Amino acid sequence: MNASKVKTYVLALSALFIAAAIVAFPKVSVDASLKGLTLWWNVVFPSLLPFFIVAELLIGFGIVTFIGVLFEPIMRPIFKVPGVGGFVFVMGLVSGFPAGAKFSARLYEEKKLTKTEAERLASFTNFSNPLFLFGVVAYEFFHHPALGIVFALAHYLGNICVGLIMRFYKPHEADESNGKDTKRLFYGKVIIDALRKMHEERLKNRKPVGKMLGDAVQSSVSTLLMVGGFIILFSVLNQLLASLNGTEIIGFLIQYIFAFVHFTPELSQAIVPGLFEITVGADKISSVSAPLIEQVILTSFILGFSGLSIQAQVTSILSESNLSAKPFFIGRFFHGTFAAIFAYFLFQLVDIDTIGSRNAIPVFGFFEHHQTLMSFVPYLQAGSIITLTTLIIYILSKAVVISKQNPR
Repeated sequence: MNASKVKTYVLALSALFIAAAIVAFPKVSVDASLKGLTLWWNVVFPSLLPFFIVAELLIGFGIVTFIGVLFEPIMRPIFKVPGVGGFVFVMGLVSGFPAGAKFSARLYEEKKLTKTEAERLASFTNFSNPLFLFGVVAYEFFHHPALGIVFALAHYLGNICVGLIMRFYKPHEADESNGKDTKRLFYGKVIIDALRKMHEERLKNRKPVGKMLGDAVQSSVSTLLMVGGFIILFSVLNQLLASLNGTEIIGFLIQYIFAFVHFTPELSQAIVPGLFEITVGADKISSVSAPLIEQVILTSFILGFSGLSIQAQVTSILSESNLSAKPFFIGRFFHGTFAAIFAYFLFQLVDIDTIGSRNAIPVFGFFEHHQTLMSFVPYLQAGSIITLTTLIIYILSKAVVISKQNPR
């Protein structure tokens, strides 16, 4: 039996098993779906939509080309990607998952990146949102706002290290700088050169502003609908795994690794949900009675690993542009490892007892453990209104396009 047939049978059996589990545990499946939908509807969609739309417009108006010229002397020698990678890096850091993958694929489609450069860039430009790190993980889960500094620095430094490693991805391919001497950009007319190229890029895009805005909204909403589907799916899978005692089995295997590094055995059960979804995993780890430094190290690892839910989102986005997700997968293991190591050393530098306090003012907080997103009602109400309004506009615009394509 060849490998292709084995793969077919495994995928078919897996799908049948999941379907049977959903039928066997209908209440668990529905409750998990509602939790995932609530998270996406109230928070993920309204928080990511503005970044996605604005980024699409920045690409269309040529501002990304402007940034690319300025960042060329930094991104090319350090990460072996063009200067436009600086834009993707910043947008990924500010807006969170899966922005880095979306914009890497988008710039590849615009031919501003080669296939190798896009895959390389996507491997280290996907981050957890800083508001999530400071407000949700550090404040709501661990009750120590000062830990936000540890989580954020470990997370960002870990991803930068991934970028330094991934510069050696496909090292034998020719450098696509087209013989440009990037050192010259440090001198003379760099700003003028960047402005000129930005203008040329805008002129090449002949779409009216209204058309560009409509396309930006449609592209962003389509991506976020896909993200929502994955959030709901993996929320269900996570709960089904727990109902079938899969969490205990995997945790039992991980316990041997934890025994080797002298970690609290109970943490082996808590980390398993984090391998699927980072929010649930961070919550579980923070609730285990264990030394704080062990909790911080494991949480930093799962934040870097990103969870299978986010990895599936990134894979879907990259595959639409015929980009390989293998560098991203490899980068997640490196990111988790580096983040855990950085967290260990950074933890020694932060005085949690004097800086961290439950009475400190949170940077951002609207998660309440398992009561999903109900501690910040005004924000949630605004988020749901934004989501509903945008989806109505999206549906109407799609209907107009279809009617024009199929006139009676």
